[in-house]
Amino acid sequence: MIPLKEIGECLITVGENEYFFRPSFANMTRIGEPQEVVQAFYDVHNDNATPLFKRAMEAYGRIPDWLVSHVSRPVFSKPTLMAAMAILQACCDQDLNRLTGEIVPGRSGKWAFVYRKGVMPEAEMVLLAQSLITHGIIGKAKVRQLQRHESSQGATEFNAFEYISAARNHLGMSRAEAEQLTMTEFALMLAQKFPDQKGFTREEYDQVADNYLARKARRLKKV
Repeated sequence: MIPLKEIGECLITVGENEYFFRPSFANMTRIGEPQEVVQAFYDVHNDNATPLFKRAMEAYGRIPDWLVSHVSRPVFSKPTLMAAMAILQACCDQDLNRLTGEIVPGRSGKWAFVYRKGVMPEAEMVLLAQSLITHGIIGKAKVRQLQRHESSQGATEFNAFEYISAARNHLGMSRAEAEQLTMTEFALMLAQKFPDQKGFTREEYDQVADNYLARKARRLKKV
């Protein structure tokens, strides 16, 4: 299967195995409850090492070995790694233990756990998880987002079923089709369906407000 990177899909090949990832609405529900989805998004985006590796990926297109070897261990926090593993597994129908590693019971106590690494470097796991969940619950579509639609970005939970229902109602899709949409794909399809939405984006609103305040300040100076 050929991945459509524009809507968040990804394909990773390890030997003879191919792992296909799709951050669809249905797969977002596999991460956990609505609140847990948002927590997973927070966990993979809030780690001291993430910005460094992200800049390296943008510069080199990969994570250089010399960078990994010079960063102190552990690189990523336990919540970050666990969230990344959960996101990747939710977006793929295959068992990812070989790729991402696994959490297994330790020997030091009942609640002790050990992380057994997979073939995929931790930094790449986290960056891929960031991309998948962003395409899945926020979207990366380059469309005009009106200010009245921005309130959901500060939400404490992500209810995929609401977007599945919206896709069925506004786009005339079946439930099975709507469940396979990513948020990026959904936003692009809505923008094509309703191209002439009226209103201001946040940037447009701020510009109008700034212009108004500047004109008001000039008038007050003349008084």
